Amino acid sequence: IGVYAKVQKATVRDTFLIDPAVILIVVGVVMFFITFCGCIGALRENIRLLKTFSFSLTLVFLTQLAIAVLGFFYSDQTRDALGKFVKKAIVHYRDDLDLQNLMDYIQKEFKCCGWNNYTDWSWNLYFNCTHENPSSERCAVPYSCCTPVPGEGVINTMCGFGVQTQNFLEANKSIYPVGCADRAVTWIESHLLLVGALALGLALPQVTTTLHALAMQTAHLNQTVNY
Repeated sequence: IGVYAKVQKATVRDTFLIDPAVILIVVGVVMFFITFCGCIGALRENIRLLKTFSFSLTLVFLTQLAIAVLGFFYSDQTRDALGKFVKKAIVHYRDDLDLQNLMDYIQKEFKCCGWNNYTDWSWNLYFNCTHENPSSERCAVPYSCCTPVPGEGVINTMCGFGVQTQNFLEANKSIYPVGCADRAVTWIESHLLLVGALALGLALPQVTTTLHALAMQTAHLNQTVNY
């Protein structure tokens, strides 16, 4: 998937510090290495491969745990970091297809617009609301901010034109004026059980597999001593 994404977007200018396609390739290679060590180590009862497998899984688990703990205790810094990322995504919305698709997906799913509110789209060169802006999209917001019209078969991509000139109540008639920051916090607070279950679901197989690999190492060591 990473290689395919890299080839397909070869002509698109990257604005990420690290290309997402490269991240997919790296993650794929690391996953292959870890699972290879576990699979071959178990089949051949190779103690070195099993140790590498258990150590790698332990390292991955501890990294995930550290990220979760830091994100919880430093929630303000996490929010600021996410805000900087979203601002970059808004600024380069028309320049990078990855950012464009990501922002459209976030705004549709969370029913929000911008980071703080819909006027954040003035950060973008095309949507900037200054009088000097010659763009036809001046003072607009992307169509992903718009509230869906019941029974509408074709999406009106111009539904957000001129919305930034309207106040909150007027804009609320055609778009979701609330920022994605507030929507994300509200979603997490209302889905704490789901978030916890998802985290447990990701952690449990890693812990179980690591313990199983350690048990195999111990059993092999006991066999060697007895022999």
